[in-house]
Amino acid sequence: MDIKGEFFQRDRSLHPPAHTPTYKTSVARSPRLPLLSLQNSLSEVTGPVFGHNEIGLLDNDLIRNYAKDGDPIGERIIVHGRVLDETGRPVPRTLVEFWQANAGGRYRHKKDTYLAPIDPNFGGCGRTLTDDDGYYFYRTIKPGPYPWRNFVNSWRPAHIHYSVFGSGFAQRLITQMYFEGDPLIASCPMLQNVPDKDALERLIAPLDMNASIPLDSLAYRFDIVLRGRRSTMFENKLDGN
Repeated sequence: MDIKGEFFQRDRSLHPPAHTPTYKTSVARSPRLPLLSLQNSLSEVTGPVFGHNEIGLLDNDLIRNYAKDGDPIGERIIVHGRVLDETGRPVPRTLVEFWQANAGGRYRHKKDTYLAPIDPNFGGCGRTLTDDDGYYFYRTIKPGPYPWRNFVNSWRPAHIHYSVFGSGFAQRLITQMYFEGDPLIASCPMLQNVPDKDALERLIAPLDMNASIPLDSLAYRFDIVLRGRRSTMFENKLDGN
């Protein structure tokens, strides 16, 4: 099906309000005035562009791209999927970035002071380009949950951060992927403030045994839809997409 059209009506009911007191950080960060929609300029739409020559051979292999003295500790997994537009057509050659905590739930970042140890063989970030069919994949270690200073004994579910670029740096969408069966999803205020439960389900990657590697890695599938009613929720577009 080939549906042509420049605009699709936004459905703002799919996204949580920017001001959600159960997610304490949103109180200070949420805007108090209505958001403005700005038209991209020609330079923002047309460039700069990304090419395959800019992607390293190990950029999509988080098991090996930072390893120094052996493999990182944790459950080996494969994450794969497609980037699609609002009509289900593939989005080819788009840059997908991903970053995450290690198996103990700690990020390799100077401001992360969680008591879990740093894994010397795990950097926790990578990137790849979708192919002509919008397909992407990468290998990594399944991240661990970690506590955060929201309320007493608040924990974030295991998740992987995503950044999806359009044709240039100014077109960037950010979201998070969660894992099927994680019991912490039900108590996470970030996720429970999503009013549309179908939209929440689209942030949860199901186990995909058909893509797993026997005696090596389990696999999860995470498709990203950029616009329309079936779109993935993006953190920087909470007003709708």
